[in-house]
Amino acid sequence: MTAAGIVLGVGGDAVFGDPRRFHPVAGFGQTAAALERVAYRPTLGAGAAYATVLVGGAALLGAALERVLPRSVARGLALYVALGGRSLAREAQAVADLVERGELDAARVRIRSLVGRDPQALDGSQLCAAAIESVAENTVDAVIAPLFWAALAGAPGVLAHRAVNTLDAMVGRRNERYARFGTASARADDVANWPAARLAGVLTVALAATTRDDAVALAADAPRRDAP
Repeated sequence: MTAAGIVLGVGGDAVFGDPRRFHPVAGFGQTAAALERVAYRPTLGAGAAYATVLVGGAALLGAALERVLPRSVARGLALYVALGGRSLAREAQAVADLVERGELDAARVRIRSLVGRDPQALDGSQLCAAAIESVAENTVDAVIAPLFWAALAGAPGVLAHRAVNTLDAMVGRRNERYARFGTASARADDVANWPAARLAGVLTVALAATTRDDAVALAADAPRRDAP
């Protein structure tokens, strides 16, 4: 059932990509923002309670799906919601095409779908670097981790991970408002993505062999040098 669910979820993402409207993750974000307006306090406890309610609710929704639908279908739906591989590849390729044509102003606009910081000062090589870094990070968040949690914990695991990852993006920031309130969300995201990040590193080194002769050594050296 898990294998069938993974095939359904990956196939759905490959064929359809992210929904243009009414994306469930966007709906979760709106719910989280509404709850934040009520629950916010600049304390660790308030942030932990906030994250627990939202992540627990996402896991319970996944469990409910597995009760009312065939498990393979429930897991496929959860994965389709969580995966973002097609959209990630499309946006990165669009930036690459614009840079290759020398349309840097357009590339700076397009890359905003991948990065949160101001790209106005970036030149062509820096735009490419930003796109590559975003692809690397989001390959973990939006591809490897959902697959890992689908295999380990089915639809509840997939939706709980997506909830944690969304909350980290929303409140897991080191600024005055979220330094304490967002700590639980940020730490939960670190824990949830830790195994998937290591798996992605191993896969990157293995697949580097398909590119060029020295790529395996370069790929293996990067985590050794940068992970700490």
